[in-house]
Amino acid sequence: MCCKSSGKWIPCGPSPSGQQPESTSTSTLRRQTHWRTILALILLSMLPLQTTTAAGVGDSLHGDLLSCSVEGEEVLTGIQNSKCFKCICQNGFVNCAKTCPAIDDCYLLESKLESSDPCCRKCKGCIFRGLPYASGAEWSDPEDPCKTYKCIASVVTETIQKCYSQCDDNELQAPRPGECCPTCQGCKINGQTVAEGQEVVASIDDRCLVCQCGDNQLTCAKKTCPILQCPKTKQKQHPNECCPRCTEQRVFIPVTGKCIFNNKLHYDKTQFTPDRCTNCTCLNGTSICQRATCPILECAPEFQEDDGCCPRCAVAEVRSECSLEGIIYKNNETWNMGPCRSCRCNGGTIRCSEMRCPEVKCRANEELKLPPGECCPRCVETAGTCTVFGDPHFKTFDGKFFSFQGSCKYQLAADCQGHSFHIRLTNDGRGTKRSSWAKTVTLKLHNLRINLGQKLRVKVNGTRVVLPYAGRAGDQNVTIGRLAEGGGVLLRSELGLAIEWDGSGFLQVSVPAHFKHRMCGLCGNFNGSGRDDLTGRDGRQHGDDEVWHFANSWKVGGPKSCSRPRENIAALPTCNKRRSSFYCQPLRVSEVFGHCDSRLNPINYIDSCRMDVCECPSGSCHCDSFAAYAHECRRLGVQLPDWRTATNCPAGFRRNATLANFLDNEYYGDSLRRFPGPNSFKGRRRKQQQQQQHLQHLQQRSRQGQHQHRQHQKQNQLLDNEFIKKHVPSSLLLQQRAPDRTPPPLH
Repeated sequence: MCCKSSGKWIPCGPSPSGQQPESTSTSTLRRQTHWRTILALILLSMLPLQTTTAAGVGDSLHGDLLSCSVEGEEVLTGIQNSKCFKCICQNGFVNCAKTCPAIDDCYLLESKLESSDPCCRKCKGCIFRGLPYASGAEWSDPEDPCKTYKCIASVVTETIQKCYSQCDDNELQAPRPGECCPTCQGCKINGQTVAEGQEVVASIDDRCLVCQCGDNQLTCAKKTCPILQCPKTKQKQHPNECCPRCTEQRVFIPVTGKCIFNNKLHYDKTQFTPDRCTNCTCLNGTSICQRATCPILECAPEFQEDDGCCPRCAVAEVRSECSLEGIIYKNNETWNMGPCRSCRCNGGTIRCSEMRCPEVKCRANEELKLPPGECCPRCVETAGTCTVFGDPHFKTFDGKFFSFQGSCKYQLAADCQGHSFHIRLTNDGRGTKRSSWAKTVTLKLHNLRINLGQKLRVKVNGTRVVLPYAGRAGDQNVTIGRLAEGGGVLLRSELGLAIEWDGSGFLQVSVPAHFKHRMCGLCGNFNGSGRDDLTGRDGRQHGDDEVWHFANSWKVGGPKSCSRPRENIAALPTCNKRRSSFYCQPLRVSEVFGHCDSRLNPINYIDSCRMDVCECPSGSCHCDSFAAYAHECRRLGVQLPDWRTATNCPAGFRRNATLANFLDNEYYGDSLRRFPGPNSFKGRRRKQQQQQQHLQHLQQRSRQGQHQHRQHQKQNQLLDNEFIKKHVPSSLLLQQRAPDRTPPPLH
């Protein structure tokens, strides 16, 4: 046997004579075995009580965070021991976690040699009457249901539970078959209703007295605390808990026929007493311990006195009423002290019960909330949020990212089942060849038609209104007010719908969870999966290379709703990579956005920023991606610094921003070296060089032959036509004229 403590293996010796067959019968070997056993006992008694690492195989992952694109779905990774983890895409990152049982308060862990689970480190189990039990298991004696057993780290605690009842005799039911205690008809305690399956501490003065509701019957019983492996000095009593817990962990190689208890070895079938109230016997490597359950006392702690192993009630005056904060309560009168606690006056003593809230772990699309008037928080589905920003980039309700530069009017989001509302988005592409931006958003809700326009202009049924505004849409209230931060407007309705608009291009639509599976439009169907968000009006699902087909299927209005007569999507923009890297650099600076990059992956916003810089009519299009990223970080609870001042991106639409507005900012790229000012010597020299290069290029083209130029022109035309036929519906294209003749070559 070997013991592992503080990362070191310590020899503990083989089993005693008679427990295992010896390989030799020589007296020398027996003496060596005997001395090794004695040495093991000495070493165990000298072991330093330090925490041993309890990490199993692949307990934690180290390295860079991986990016992902399908929000909320499981991700298959090629990492080592990946079968031990379940990985999902959350906020653009691959988030991996293990679903192992808790071992934080286990003092004795299974060694790797005896563990059958390669993924999870487990607490050492028990062998009782020839049957294995996992640590934490609890069972009753088949012949005596009041006798209970509990296994904790190779120690079985045997105890007799004591029953308790607060209901009247006419409501008391006999114990059900196989159970120890009688039950009370109806799950109520101190006048407070206990939910099905919920536990409640019957007395906050004795937290080991627990009641549970099952089949509309309340069962109350008291059990003793399990015997712990760790010494008293390594035990901690947490507030509001019945029993102490161990604060350290150790790993031991098992010894056949011996029990390990409090760092000591005990031979099989030997008895020992950890304290004056506990008797233990070592059987098959498991310590079987008996401890009496202390009686249930009806007196308050101040009227209790020590009586050996358990307290008892001292002589106290029995009164017929109770007093609390100046209020007099009669005997057996009950009252509530909040949603979790209720009290009863019992012979002049106030006894209060308290609900137990189970541990809850919410999924990625849920959040923990405490409903008004309820005791325990529960997981509720979060609202669906769709975001539009920049040269329009979309993040759907289910987290799908895509970009679409159409310049017409489109159905953004609508209730396609109940038809309670629909939202339309109008894009403006004037002044650009391929880009566009959100110009207006229109909400149709019952009898109201609300238009949110540029520069925060708001119209209701065609009439401009002054904010704040309050109105009625059918039987529900609608309010529109200004946002203090960012200077935008916020529209809310009693339906749960919310629209945030900054007046220049950033838009966010939120719908409550009960609209799940009911939505349609550019914002997707809100079904929990982003894979099918590119579903067109006809129900056809499109791939990532068919965004134009998908988006144009949601087009509304005639040709007058478009700001460009023809979408020239075949003309791909030419982007200066150094220029886009310069403008988008702040998204890579963690401090600018409060280290949000550890919670939300900025890669989608960096890609969007680079695209926006390519063809920007305002000079500050990169700020739209900054604003969208900051807004999402704030929604995740990140405390943001003043990023607008840091990046020189004030709220509102800036049409006159130039490179000079950002050159001296430390968070952008190496501006002076990469982008010299136009009036500097380097700037004039650069401009002269560009003019000379352009002139040389024209002269070189003039020397090319007419045949070569015509072939080149035809090839480009064929490529453009092929791209348009593949990605643009024919209904969107105007009647094409015959191509102009190829001009003669330059001389």
